[in-house]
Amino acid sequence: MTSLLQQTIPGQQVTGPELPSYEELLECIRCGRCLPVCPTYQETVLEMMSPRGRLALLRAVEDGKIAFTKRIAEHLYHCLDCRACNTVCPPGVPIGELILQGRAAYAERAGRPWWARLALDRFLTSAQALEPVMKLARLYQRLGLPRLARPILRRLRDRHVAFHVLYHMEGLLPRLPKRPLHSRLPEVIPAQRERRYRVGFFLGCMMSQVLADASQATLRVLARHGCEIVVPPGQMCCGAPHDDQGNKRKARELARYNIDLFLRYEDLDVIVTDCAACAGMLKEYPHLLGEDPKYHPKAVTLAQRTREISEWLAEIFDETVPMTPIRRRVTYHEPCHLANLQGIRQPPVQLIERIPGLELKPLPDSTRCCGSAGIYNLTHPEMADRLLADKMAKIARTGAEVVVTGNPGCLLQLQMGAREYRLSVQVKHLTQLLDEAYQMAEASSRDR
Repeated sequence: MTSLLQQTIPGQQVTGPELPSYEELLECIRCGRCLPVCPTYQETVLEMMSPRGRLALLRAVEDGKIAFTKRIAEHLYHCLDCRACNTVCPPGVPIGELILQGRAAYAERAGRPWWARLALDRFLTSAQALEPVMKLARLYQRLGLPRLARPILRRLRDRHVAFHVLYHMEGLLPRLPKRPLHSRLPEVIPAQRERRYRVGFFLGCMMSQVLADASQATLRVLARHGCEIVVPPGQMCCGAPHDDQGNKRKARELARYNIDLFLRYEDLDVIVTDCAACAGMLKEYPHLLGEDPKYHPKAVTLAQRTREISEWLAEIFDETVPMTPIRRRVTYHEPCHLANLQGIRQPPVQLIERIPGLELKPLPDSTRCCGSAGIYNLTHPEMADRLLADKMAKIARTGAEVVVTGNPGCLLQLQMGAREYRLSVQVKHLTQLLDEAYQMAEASSRDR
């Protein structure tokens, strides 16, 4: 019989770089409140595919009961990082953050796959770094190759996961702008009316390269509301994709660069972005740099100044700017990193309701992830397809003519869904609807 002196003392037995806080893992009371809101658990009804199950795996690793194997990491990467679990956890455990920390800990031990090193470290560091890839994508579209490639990939997608991923990549591409937005913008854009605010604009990589029309609409709307807009040249990626894929070191490097870049402009009232994921990441810089005594105070300053576009417009909305009614039925899909991570739910709806003529149709489960989730629709295409099918069916039942959302991943995923399921519905950024109402009023005024 083992004596008490020979028994292992319960508690953390394993330590290492980037491992989640053991104390926070202990705070999970296994109540199950996270299960009904977790999309992957609802789709599989497997405990290891739930927030509670993933935290249990991480605790077992740190307790020394199981090895931190590739199989354990796969369960962590099945998480969408939608943060729905965070919103219902009674003790307030930062579940999503702990899972991302677990991914980073595994990457420190086992390294990261070659494709992640190539895509994230080489290309997805800024809109400018993406340019070689996007030039090829623009050439692909100019040559008319999508008409040839899409039917072939549709037939091959079930034969191998690589074809499924390529099918998704091709389907996600909208008609690309001839030039990325960051290459066309001046450093300072004047307010259209009397200047009321001086705001910095954080231009997301995807917004610049793929969804330039949406960000152009954002800039016009800001200018109409009396904002002088500063667009610092040389912006880097916010770091969200790197954080999501376990590369905390690169995420911190990008965060420090962006902090230094934006804090040079000391007279900015706020820093605005029209990418919900970027806004969420900028606001998480204090957590990301929590152990950096030099940059943590700066990160707090940047985070406090950061506003997602709907959050800022709801705060400063000028009702004297004329709008023409838009007679359409619309519904609103809530981006996970806007509603769950930042807690911003009412401002987008309030802004939609300010546009005259629109009929807002409620979207059932509007906060449920659409399946985009960063690059989840490429790394886990089968689960992403299931979530997208559910989302598009619910959109169809609303009878909406336009789906409004505020995140590039959601915009691309839902646009692909509309094409795939042949729904006669447009997918637009919130600022594109606002801009349309303003432009119609301006055109009407000129015609008088």
